[in-house]
Formats: sequence, structure tokens, C-alpha cells
Amino acid sequence: MSDAIRFDIERDTRIGLPEAVFCEGKSDEALLTLLTRFASDDEKPILFTRLTRDRFEALPSNLRTTYDYDPLSRTAWHHTYPKHSFGSVAIVSAGTADGFVTHEVRRTLEYLGWTVRLFEDCGVAGLWRIEAAKDQINEADVVVVVAGLDAALVSVMGGLTSKPLFAVPTSVGYGIATGGHAALSSCLASCAPGVAVMNIDNGYGAACAAARVLRLLESVAR
Repeated sequence: MSDAIRFDIERDTRIGLPEAVFCEGKSDEALLTLLTRFASDDEKPILFTRLTRDRFEALPSNLRTTYDYDPLSRTAWHHTYPKHSFGSVAIVSAGTADGFVTHEVRRTLEYLGWTVRLFEDCGVAGLWRIEAAKDQINEADVVVVVAGLDAALVSVMGGLTSKPLFAVPTSVGYGIATGGHAALSSCLASCAPGVAVMNIDNGYGAACAAARVLRLLESVAR
């Protein structure tokens, strides 16, 4: 199995973003091979995503101790990229139920070395919460909005910021929410112009999109 793994180790030099390991669907053998390899300080930093608590806890104890693991976001790393001195992201979530996606965004950006500020539980059922936070949100260079149900927060935030905005619809919601499809449709149909929409629950993708913008801003600022 290890011979079948063709890791794109130079991706960061081509596009400015390193390859990550999507753990869901990988065999235990393949996952163990990758986790063992990237537990070395001699390897580049690598982010493991969709790594469930059960699979992480099944690893040998000496391997687990080499990783920084977060069960909510299901992410792990051995070490991270250096901290950037410029650029920040505001992550705004509708509710704490969206936390598994919200914190995938956070952890991915922190792994890449960017500054992050969280604004959780800002759903539109209590508009005073987003109103109270909007000035601080607008201090960031990029905004990521994470929302399930009808994802109305995306349109509201799209009317309150001039910053690049990436929306992540989540699979949170009852019945007709249909695993995030209602939220995705709402985001795509948003009347707020210029909102870019990620796939359902794709916090990693939103973080990478934000990082692309921040790298460009950083290069201009130099």
C-alpha cells in the first residue's frame, strides 16, 4: 500500500498551499504510513483532515504524542508553518452546532501560519450579535462565514463587509435542510454580490481560499 501513495510534497512551491491528507476513506495501513512519515521534524508540515477521534486513538501511543490533535475539527499536525506577520481572517459562525466546520477553518489557517479571530454563535435569530461584532470582524482582511439551516447569515454578513467573503454552508439542520443542500442553495442564491461559496462542510477549502487572498495581500504589502 505504501508504494501506491504518491505524495505531492512540492505542491506548496507551485501554488503556495501544501498538500493535506484527507483521512476519510483511507485504509488503516495507508493512514499509519502517512502519519508515521510526517511525525518527523525533517518532513514539511502536513495537515491531516477528517481524522476521527476513534481512528486517532487507535494509533500507537508513541505516534499520538507527536501530533497536535483536535477532535472537534478532526485535524492533526506534527508541526506548522511559520507565523505570518501580516494578514488576518475573521471566522463568523451562525451557531456552535457548526463548530466542526468552523474549527476546521480555524485549525487549517493556524497550521498555515495566519492570524485568526473567531466570532461564534452569531446567527440571524439574534441580529444584535452580528451587529455588536461587525466592527471587529471588519478589522480582518478576509471573512469566512460558516452557517447551516438557511445560511441567512451569509447574505447578512455580505451586506456588512467590503472584505473578501467566503461562505461555507454546513450540513446542520432539520428535515428540509437535507444535509446542507438548503444552506448551499441559499448561499448560491445570495443577493449579496461577490460572495464566494464553498462546498457543504468544506472548512478546509474555505481556509485555503482565504490563504490565497492573504498571500496576495502580503506580497503587495512587502
